[in-house]
Amino acid sequence: MPPSDTTRLTRRIVLAGTAAAVTAPRPSRAQKRDPKVLRFIPNTGLTVLDPIWTASLVTGNHAYHVFDTLYGTGSDWKPAPQMAEGHTMDADFKVWDIRLRDNLWFHDGTPVLARDCAASVKRWAKRDSFGQAMMLANDTIEAVDDRTIRFRFKRRFPRLLEGLGRTSALPCAIMPERFGDVDAFTALKEMVGSGPYRFVANEFNPGGFVAYRKFDRYAPRQEKPDRTAGGKIAHFERVEWHTMPDHGTAVSAMQAGEMDWWESTPADLRPLVQAARNLRLESKDPFGWMGVLRFNLKKPPFDNVKLRRALLAAASQVDFLQAAAADGPDAWRTCRAYFPCGAPNVTEIAGTKAMPMPADLSAAKRAIAESGYAGEKIALLVPTDIHHHAAFGQVSGDLMRRLGLNVDFQAMDWGTMIQRLTNRGPLDKGGWSLFHTAASMVSTATPGVNFFIRGMGDKGWTGWYDKPEIETLTQEWLDTAPDAPQQHIFDRIQQTLFDDPPFLPLGQYTTFATYGRDIAGGLPGIGSYPWNIRRV
Repeated sequence: MPPSDTTRLTRRIVLAGTAAAVTAPRPSRAQKRDPKVLRFIPNTGLTVLDPIWTASLVTGNHAYHVFDTLYGTGSDWKPAPQMAEGHTMDADFKVWDIRLRDNLWFHDGTPVLARDCAASVKRWAKRDSFGQAMMLANDTIEAVDDRTIRFRFKRRFPRLLEGLGRTSALPCAIMPERFGDVDAFTALKEMVGSGPYRFVANEFNPGGFVAYRKFDRYAPRQEKPDRTAGGKIAHFERVEWHTMPDHGTAVSAMQAGEMDWWESTPADLRPLVQAARNLRLESKDPFGWMGVLRFNLKKPPFDNVKLRRALLAAASQVDFLQAAAADGPDAWRTCRAYFPCGAPNVTEIAGTKAMPMPADLSAAKRAIAESGYAGEKIALLVPTDIHHHAAFGQVSGDLMRRLGLNVDFQAMDWGTMIQRLTNRGPLDKGGWSLFHTAASMVSTATPGVNFFIRGMGDKGWTGWYDKPEIETLTQEWLDTAPDAPQQHIFDRIQQTLFDDPPFLPLGQYTTFATYGRDIAGGLPGIGSYPWNIRRV
């Protein structure tokens, strides 16, 4: 399907802006390279350090430097022991014992004990949607001894490990016990983990520069690294994050050999990378991402389900994907589903009807008129420092204008936006109506980990989708053993979501990282994991 005029216009705007930026000077930090230092360009600046407080990917990437988890997730989508040596459970899945492996240490020199893990799980569970569902079924989480954490449930809970090993948004990071008493809705400032790298607090410049040092007491598992599972070997003595002012500066720094690794390269700059003899472009994650346009369901006008359905029916995923990820067949695919296409139990049956991706907007305009929309202002938040989201915002803004909606396009950086999303007030008090983000495929593959779809209302993710039917179906899935049939649960969840949409799924795309030719070992995954990366 050819791109619409809107998509072509959007791409010309994005390309023109980035092409001009290529002439920008190289970073002022240029200096003689130390081969023991890995220099990384993140997608956006790090402002929030606590991975329990926010689901932001940049904070999750930071967390995987500093913290470790009891379980990880490999490329088979299954949980695998990480800090855990292993586990046992009773026949009813009501009592689980997780045993820690030997030689686990926090960065402050204290040993990692079971009570630290129990406190960390409890704090995590107050924010994470899977953790909240777990606690509804849980009776106690306690340390039986220094190396054993015991979970007792009031009813069967066969999927515990999938929650403890979740990746990306809100990983269950293990921290010292004293952090467990900190309000989960208050962001931590002190960073003490047990992961392969230590956070260098006195060098942190929020939004600009981050440094980490190798933790010499970290003992990696003796297994092949696989996403967040296996052996996490730190090959560099130091890792530095350098946030760039624009994409042109970033590609110039990579071409000059001043940086080693660029997290995500925009489509229009990939030819420059591919032409550079000292650089290598790689698909970052074969599973990819889902573009998301999230509604604020608590405030007008998107508390109106008829208006949400009308916008869903008007959106063309092709327009969004071609604007954000270019034309290559390896870069994107349409996916009219609320779970990742290609994952087990996922179909597009309900989505194909709800999202016809029409050639014209006449039917959508009639549906909007019939919805009772009365011209209320719509505050669309667009993070311009993440290139995919910026392109999505251009397309959605233009679509809503053509539909006759009163859209207020508000451009801002990612850090500002995630602070803004906590505001539940009206627009004149700093509230919002819509925003763009993305959902990783691994973190949305099941009802338990997919917090984007959960219907927990005020206790759920921003946008505050209130749908008890989704919670009932999620509980049904949680009660189901991993090897039992699940297709019927997924199908009922998807039909419910398309009838009452919490967000617009914009299709799936992959991202492409740029590496220096002397950098090897980058692992596929949604995060930018520092382990296994080495200089050759």
